[in-house]
Amino acid sequence: MEIIPAIDLRDGKCVRLTQGNYDKQNIYSDDPVTVAKRWKDSGATRLHVVDLDGAKAGAPQNESVIARIVNEGGLPVQLGGGIRSLEIASRLLGLGVDRVIFGSAALANPAIGEIFSSLGERAVLGIDAKDGMVAVHGWLDTSRITALELALDMQSKGARRIIFTDIAKDGMLAGPNIAATLALKNALNIPVIASGGVSNIDDIAALIKIDVEGVIVGKSLYEEKLSLVDAIALAAKS
Repeated sequence: MEIIPAIDLRDGKCVRLTQGNYDKQNIYSDDPVTVAKRWKDSGATRLHVVDLDGAKAGAPQNESVIARIVNEGGLPVQLGGGIRSLEIASRLLGLGVDRVIFGSAALANPAIGEIFSSLGERAVLGIDAKDGMVAVHGWLDTSRITALELALDMQSKGARRIIFTDIAKDGMLAGPNIAATLALKNALNIPVIASGGVSNIDDIAALIKIDVEGVIVGKSLYEEKLSLVDAIALAAKS
C-alpha cells in the first residue's frame, strides 16, 4: 500500500481544512516546496496536491506553486482542484504533473468517458462523499447521487483509479471510514485510494487489511501524530 502525503494549497500556502470547511483552516507552511522536499526525504514516493482555490473557483488557481512542487519537489504529483476539462488536464500534465484528478467534473461533463479514454492511467476519479452522497463544488454542495453509484458509472466509462474521501472524517483525526471504503473497493474492479481521517499507525494497519492501493495522509503528519517513516515501513511489510 502506497502512503501518499497531502499538500493542500490555498493562496500559495500549505494548509489543511477541517471537514472541507474553508472557514476552518490551519496554515502549516508558507513554502509548500519545502514541505514536498520534507516528505520526499521521509521516503514518500508520490505527493497528493490539491488546489483548494481551484476547487472553489472551478479552475486551477495555484499553477505557479504547483509547477515549483513538480520541478523542485522531486516526486510524482497527483493533482486535484478545478480540473474539469481535457484542455485544463493537458495543460497541467504539460507542467509535469503525473496524474490529474477529476472530481465534481465527472458529474457534469458529458465527455468524461472520452477524457478517461484519452488520458488512461493519468486520469483519476476523485469521489468526495458526505453521508454517502457525492459532494461537489469544492465540497460546498451535495449532489443526489451516491458515491457507489458514481463510482460504478465512472468505472463503466473508463475510470482507471478512484480516490475516495469521506468528508466527515477529513481533518478530524478520528480514523478513516473503513466500512464505506471497503464497500466501494469490493464493488469495483479498479484500484481505490483511501483518504480522510487517518490519525495514527493503527489506521494505516486497518487500511492495509482491506487491501486498498494507497492512502492519503495529511493532518496527522502535520500535527506529528503519525510518522511518515513508520507508516511507509509498515506498508512495506504488508
